[in-house]
Amino acid sequence: MAPYNIDQQINTGSFVPTTSVWDVSQLYEVDVNSDEFKELLVRLYQNINNIALVLNTKSTGYYINQEFVSGKVFFNPVSNDPLLLRPGFIKTVNTGALGAGVTAINHNIGVTSTFHWMFISGAATDTVTVVGYPIPFASAAGNNIEVSVTATQVLINNNSGVTFTDSQITLEYCKF
Repeated sequence: MAPYNIDQQINTGSFVPTTSVWDVSQLYEVDVNSDEFKELLVRLYQNINNIALVLNTKSTGYYINQEFVSGKVFFNPVSNDPLLLRPGFIKTVNTGALGAGVTAINHNIGVTSTFHWMFISGAATDTVTVVGYPIPFASAAGNNIEVSVTATQVLINNNSGVTFTDSQITLEYCKF
């Protein structure tokens, strides 16, 4: 995969400066063959490029049940080049009702040997009592909810003592 050519110092935080003000009346007076006009085109191109860089590195807030490019980028563990970053992907899996014990749900992600899980998290809700728990969940009494992911499934082990009517797990991952 080609490296993302991002200047990490300039684009930290995916910020687009808003101080570029263009006087439109000057555009009517500029000779299109002049150096001034060429400089204008270069500055316009640079501004559009900065907007594209920021939009491409923005973390997207879609949590849908299909693979989606998140906009996050991660370091590459097989390269010392800080610009050779890996794109992040996200998928939310509806894991449904959780009774006591293990629930296994297929995630339908094409996992390969160059695949890395980056974040695994979720929540479970009992819609009758309106009680919600984060997943994973750890209690001092050992009434935990554990989550793990295999190449094909999301596995949730519910030892919380609560039966949940609804749950979702969000998976973030890299492939390279």
